[in-house]
Amino acid sequence: MVEIVKPALEHLPSYKAALERGWSPDNVRLMEATREQLAAIDQDPAAFLASLDDPEARGGPITLPDGTQVPRLPGFRRWIWDGEASGSIGFRWQKGTADLPSHVLGHIGYAVVPWKQGRGYATQALRLMLGEARVIGLPHVEITAKPGNPASHKVILANGGRLVERFFEDAAYGGVESLRFRIDL
Repeated sequence: MVEIVKPALEHLPSYKAALERGWSPDNVRLMEATREQLAAIDQDPAAFLASLDDPEARGGPITLPDGTQVPRLPGFRRWIWDGEASGSIGFRWQKGTADLPSHVLGHIGYAVVPWKQGRGYATQALRLMLGEARVIGLPHVEITAKPGNPASHKVILANGGRLVERFFEDAAYGGVESLRFRIDL
C-alpha cells in the first residue's frame, strides 16, 4: 500500500538510504540536490526534517538551477512510502492566489525512486497530495512536465489533469519547452 507521510525521524534512515543509492528528489537539480540533502541530514537531522514542512515560508531562499536565489514560497513535502522510502512529493503555493511566479514550474512536483517506477506510486501519491492541496483552498493546481516524459503525463492525466499550454520555462531552467497541466480542485 502506498501512502504519503510527513517526513519524520522514524522514516529518515530509509530516505537517506535512497539518496545514498543515487536517487534525487529534485528532477531539475538532480545530484546537486541529493548531495545538499545528505549534507543537511548529516549536519542536523531534525533541522533537515523541519525544513521540509514550511507552510509559512520562513526558510531561506531557494537556489534555482542557474544559481539564482529567489524567495521561498509556502510549501511542504511528503515522502512516498510503502514500508520504505519510495519517493518524494512536494506542494507549494502563493497565499491568496493560484498564480505562481514564472520561476516556479508548478504547484506540485514529485519523484519516485527508479527501482519502484512503473508501479503506480506517482499516480497514487499525486491523488493523495491533491487531497492535502484542497485544504489550502486553491481552485486548481498546475503541474509541468517535459514533452518527452509520457510517464508523468499519464500520472497527471490519471488524476484529472488537462493540458493547458506548451511554454518555454524561465531562463533559470534553461528556457526549454515544457507542458503545463491543470487539475481542478
